[in-house]
Amino acid sequence: MSNQRYARVLSIAGSDSGGGAGIQADLKTFAALGCYGMTAITALTAQNTRGVSGIHPVPPAFLKAQLQAVIEDIGVDAVKIGMLHAAEIVEVVAWAIDTYRLPNVVLDPVMVATSGDRLIAQETVQVLVRQLFPRAALVTPNLDELSLLLGRPVTQAAQLEIAAADLLALGARAVLVKGGHLEGDDIVDVLAQAGPPARFEALRAGRIATINTHGTGCTLSSAIACGLALGQPLEAAVRQAAAFVRAAMTSGAGVRTGGGHGPLDHGHAPVASRRFPG
Repeated sequence: MSNQRYARVLSIAGSDSGGGAGIQADLKTFAALGCYGMTAITALTAQNTRGVSGIHPVPPAFLKAQLQAVIEDIGVDAVKIGMLHAAEIVEVVAWAIDTYRLPNVVLDPVMVATSGDRLIAQETVQVLVRQLFPRAALVTPNLDELSLLLGRPVTQAAQLEIAAADLLALGARAVLVKGGHLEGDDIVDVLAQAGPPARFEALRAGRIATINTHGTGCTLSSAIACGLALGQPLEAAVRQAAAFVRAAMTSGAGVRTGGGHGPLDHGHAPVASRRFPG
């Protein structure tokens, strides 16, 4: 019997038939960063670079079966949670986190696709906040998702820290508020961690000129989960994940895939699988 194992990361998310976001982007990210990826699929989508044309939900009982199968056999070092379209699905995920004491949970509250398509029912939003915010090590909303979570638009970089504080007040232990949808040459994200006292840090970077932005949020949250699975502290995991996404965007900026928002180049610099004592 071998005494080694891989760093194991589980994606609980929807499938993107176009391959740019969802579990497909997650698995590419896990592999590129040297982690062993597993999935528990919450929904199938008919999707490409132009948008989402259909969503086929997975029954909650089958999601539970997927989770039991992979967790009880393979084990988990970190979890990335993406598209959760229904309250019953959220409840199954919360059950799994508690039952198996899943560590290093990164919640990407996928609510709106890059194309603008709405991916979650309004009544599910409050269930997600109540059930998963306290259970996640980090929540990573973009501006559209932030507006749905807080019930108000966030349109300026100066509002990001206040918005992050409001998410902490809703029960999140840490949040990364992503400001990429704001206008301007620079992108500002805010990493906030609950206290006392609460800590806020602005992360700034230059904007990359590309239309290939499909799956950036999925890739970022997956890369953060990889960092946590590999033993990095939260802030370091966030920084290395942001660097990976920027490099993937830069590498894929000039590539044309489909007629809309294309994917990132997840395979721009793959690393060997990381192994740990079993």
